[in-house]
Amino acid sequence: MITNSSLDDFYKRNAAPLPDGIAKEIGHFNVFETETLFDKKTGTRIMPYSRRAYYKISWIRGKSRAEYADKVIDIRESALLFATPKIPYHWLPEDCDQTGMFCIFTADFLTPGKAGVNLDDLPIFQPGQLPVFQLSPEEVKEIEYIFRKMYKELGADYKYKYDLLRNLVLELIHYGQKLQPMLALSIAQNASERISTLFIELLERQFPLESLHQRLNLRTAKDYADRLAVHVNHLNKVLKEVTGNTTTQIISNRIIQEAKILLKQTNWNIAEISYTLGFDDHAHFSNFFKKQTSFTPATFRA
Repeated sequence: MITNSSLDDFYKRNAAPLPDGIAKEIGHFNVFETETLFDKKTGTRIMPYSRRAYYKISWIRGKSRAEYADKVIDIRESALLFATPKIPYHWLPEDCDQTGMFCIFTADFLTPGKAGVNLDDLPIFQPGQLPVFQLSPEEVKEIEYIFRKMYKELGADYKYKYDLLRNLVLELIHYGQKLQPMLALSIAQNASERISTLFIELLERQFPLESLHQRLNLRTAKDYADRLAVHVNHLNKVLKEVTGNTTTQIISNRIIQEAKILLKQTNWNIAEISYTLGFDDHAHFSNFFKKQTSFTPATFRA
């Protein structure tokens, strides 16, 4: 679920006011015109993806590229791109003529009690997918109609407008799932640096742990390799070359960093900290912490 701080960060980055009453019990949803958030003089994107905690559907019109771990997708005209907080990517405009529209929404906007959808079960949001779809002129008209309708309905006073907006989001999702993904290029140049950068983004996206209801989901090298759609041995080789550390070492170091913060800055007991960090039992966490730091968690906290 998206936190207020991450929503605030998004609107601050885009110099846009956070709408009143748009979220809370219904989840968060908003829709934008791309050109209003794009600096045409410098060609600078004002929409970084790092640490997003929400889903995004973009109708892209303009020359650009979507970079995943070891693959690049060139966008020459119009495309539909689906983004999930679980799979990092970079969107890079290649000219200053970027138009189109995009919407952002949280998972709870489409929870089973509202729209009957678990986003993580949908094929388009599965790890290993490259959900970027080229659009024909006829498809562009259909997609633009849906986005324009979203934009119009969001500003309306209709009592059930969020039910209508959920239906429009689902229409976009199902539209995308019927399309054929664009071909990706496996480009060796800068691939190692890109994989390393996206791995670190994905790792940092798991933190901070701010609630006892949170739990670290990605714990192993294979967990991260699966999300990045690369082989675990390749990921380990790349990280070793770029950082000098193995995948497991980097993950362990970040978990220890978070463990130290939780031990010093919260009143959670050690069993609770152990659980949020993804350990099945307190003893396993204590052994791990001592091996990494030479201290037991209790001694470090004292």
